[in-house]
Amino acid sequence: EYMTGGVVVILGKTGRNFAAGMSGGMAFIYDKDQDFKKRLNAEMVDLDPLSEDDFATVRKLVRNHFSHTSSKLGLKILNDWDNLKAHFVKVMPRDYKRVLKEKASKKSREPKGERAKVV
Repeated sequence: EYMTGGVVVILGKTGRNFAAGMSGGMAFIYDKDQDFKKRLNAEMVDLDPLSEDDFATVRKLVRNHFSHTSSKLGLKILNDWDNLKAHFVKVMPRDYKRVLKEKASKKSREPKGERAKVV
């Protein structure tokens, strides 16, 4: 079972059937009109709330996007971050979420000395 851990932030509109076949990674969608859900193929994914770490990741990626493109929308989002961050939704594949939980659980069960061991 191979899953990538890619992360994407989408500031523009998505097409219909978004996430069809999405089995790995995660997507953060700027859903300013709150109509993204009708374009989502929810067969394999969930819409999850963003954690504080997610918000930090999204902000960093939007900042990088703006620095490379001078995006007006990116700048607008950054300048009004406290209000506009609530418009982001997180698309998370169920299988990928399960794999991440299993990895976290396995890591927490490892003896502390094993994690620090250099081979």
